[in-house]
Amino acid sequence: MFSRAEYDRRIALARDAMASSNADLLLVDSGEFLAWLTGYTVSETMYRAAFLSREGDAWFCLRALDEAPCREKSWITDVVGFADAEEAQAAVANSILDHGFGKARIGLDTKSYCLSAATFMRLTELLPEATFVPMPGLSDSLRWVKSEEEITVLAQASAIADKAMAEIARQAKPGMTTRDAAAIASGVFLRQGTDTGEVGPVVKASGSHEFLHGVFKTETIEEGDVLHVELIPRVGNYGARMMRPIVVGSPSEELAAAAGKLIELQDLQVAAMKPGAIASDVDAIMRNGALAAGLRPVYENVTAYTLGLYTRTPRTSDFSGTFLPTSDWPLEEGMVFHLYATARGLGFSETVVVGKQGGIRLTKAPRKIMRATE
Repeated sequence: MFSRAEYDRRIALARDAMASSNADLLLVDSGEFLAWLTGYTVSETMYRAAFLSREGDAWFCLRALDEAPCREKSWITDVVGFADAEEAQAAVANSILDHGFGKARIGLDTKSYCLSAATFMRLTELLPEATFVPMPGLSDSLRWVKSEEEITVLAQASAIADKAMAEIARQAKPGMTTRDAAAIASGVFLRQGTDTGEVGPVVKASGSHEFLHGVFKTETIEEGDVLHVELIPRVGNYGARMMRPIVVGSPSEELAAAAGKLIELQDLQVAAMKPGAIASDVDAIMRNGALAAGLRPVYENVTAYTLGLYTRTPRTSDFSGTFLPTSDWPLEEGMVFHLYATARGLGFSETVVVGKQGGIRLTKAPRKIMRATE
């Protein structure tokens, strides 16, 4: 998926972070961090980790059953496998000892969802002479700024989202169900080369914005109903996201006016997404604008969050970087976000990369209420 030069860039970033924390060895265990740094990731069926030293070679310790795919996908050649009958944490600790790092300063992401309290306590018990160096949030922060190679893959995923959305709109008709729409998108995904056929929320929209995380079920769409479609295709674990409302028939004047205002505000957000812009300022464009226009009674959710790698993980969205009134951090060129807005039963969102002159949409579907006739 990526060149060796790309992995060398990532290794250099990780080692710079290690140097800043004076860590001799970096323990990598979150699914996304493993994929980003090594090229290979696997589920947490049993604990596993990769290790990067400041100057020497890296290695991977995981179930013996996963050795072959790891060797196939990763640039790491030193792969240590352990039998299912072994304790995974003990096997990982033994690999550290065998590689001569039993007394090392071991950096680890204390916010990693893979590093449970039990696992950390067990590692400290098994490695009494090691010093564990907290590097909270490293698994996410190293991946915030995307390279050109990563953006290229995200653009591929975005193009697939565009095709799937257009196909749902083309086939939409009275009597279509939410399950029918999801099946159309899933088919396009798989034929176009996505990792899986998983589709995001596809529901009948109602109310203000509470439909956004509606439970997927079989709902029939009739004339005038709004079908809310969120698409989340992944290519090489890199996920793009896009939302559109699809109406069977003609939307009301009130609905069309609400859509126009949401799109206007979101376009202003995209234009404001320049390097150095403060995330809370970009957020305020949509949040304050929607409230001032009376589109929503309250606006409590984020207006954007980080996009990039999505692997086998307990979290379906990456909220390590979000747009909120409290987000006082600056945007950097190459950051990618899912920018979204919902109100009046409508949802619009884009995959947006921060460019030199402002945001660049990677998803390019028409920004309007989509209709079956189109």
